[in-house]
Amino acid sequence: MNYAKIVPMDISAVIITYNEEKRLEPALKSVEGVVSEIIVVDSYSSDETAKIAKKYTKKAFQRKWTNFADQKNYANSLASCRWILSLDADERLSPELQEEILQIKEGESGCYGFSMPRQVFYLGKWIRHSGWYPDRKIRLFLKDKARWEGEYVHEKLVIEGNIQRLKGSIHHFTYRDISEHLDRINTFSELGAQQLYAKNKKCRWYHLVFLPFSRFVKSFFLKAGFLDGYAGLIISVLHGYAIFIRYAKLNEIWKKGERIEPFPY
Repeated sequence: MNYAKIVPMDISAVIITYNEEKRLEPALKSVEGVVSEIIVVDSYSSDETAKIAKKYTKKAFQRKWTNFADQKNYANSLASCRWILSLDADERLSPELQEEILQIKEGESGCYGFSMPRQVFYLGKWIRHSGWYPDRKIRLFLKDKARWEGEYVHEKLVIEGNIQRLKGSIHHFTYRDISEHLDRINTFSELGAQQLYAKNKKCRWYHLVFLPFSRFVKSFFLKAGFLDGYAGLIISVLHGYAIFIRYAKLNEIWKKGERIEPFPY
């Protein structure tokens, strides 16, 4: 197989944003000194997100929101480096991952992408179970060998070629509190319901009774959420609730006979 061999690895960090003034700066700081350039594509935030981005890069752009995959693909197209490090605004490179990336930049790369574990900080602690860890993601990849796919939510990176595993973690500060967690569930459940509707799926009674309960059991017991204590219990309960509300909204869409308009996340 003709693997890529690039010496040294020049990397573009790519981040898409919408109203992330409280979380963007730590993400940008975490890639400084690791990458050759930073690309930020903002969806016309109403806060100081764009202003913060311009403090760290001259390549800060504005683009109307479409969907996660399309927005990320567009941002990738603006990168001048062959390698892309894709981060969300609520993520940052751990010191261990920073050092690991700097090390691999110095040698030949025998792959087209690298996966890394992602660890969430939630309710005052690092989560190590509950289905949230290790949650490996391919976030460092060759620009011309990968593409984001998915029209609604939970975009997926499709990559052609061999993937290597890194040990250092991405630190994920996804929810500041339970209220924000519930807000995100509300947003994503609407997108998820829309996705099911587009596939002509319908809500059945067992989707509202058995699926949420089984999701709780999987998270709390099978994925050892109980080892994460109180935080693990909350995560597991909300995993079940997210399933319930997604199908309840799907039922609502069918009754109204209309689709939900896309909106920034």
